[in-house]
Amino acid sequence: MTGLVVCLAVLAAASAYGVLHKRRNGRVRVCGRDDGKRLGVAELGGEPGERATLVQFSSAFCAPCRATRRILGEVAGMVPGVTHVEIDAEARLDLVRELGIVKTPTVLVLDADGRVVRRATGQPRKADVIAALGEAV
Repeated sequence: MTGLVVCLAVLAAASAYGVLHKRRNGRVRVCGRDDGKRLGVAELGGEPGERATLVQFSSAFCAPCRATRRILGEVAGMVPGVTHVEIDAEARLDLVRELGIVKTPTVLVLDADGRVVRRATGQPRKADVIAALGEAV
């Protein structure tokens, strides 16, 4: 009987974790822990956008990274003054550690000054990225 109770408790905990993980995955949220960190040309490896920059941290084996690349490219093409920069997380481990990136894809929304104002972990939806840009610029 004790084994059944333990099994049910484990199943309940795993289910709760799964629901929480699914709700948070891909959500664009205001960055509290980034605390206004700035990324410049040296960190980005290219010129930032004049209004905003979408920075994507990805890795070679990541399937959602390809879909995220497509979404961010479309958004950058639709919104004037916005650029999309993709950074290979494996090649830039120093920057990954500094920014606390733990999962790919991770998308950072930078304002015109290069400050991190929004963050999404996982594949974001196009509407959420556009809304985050509207709040960031």
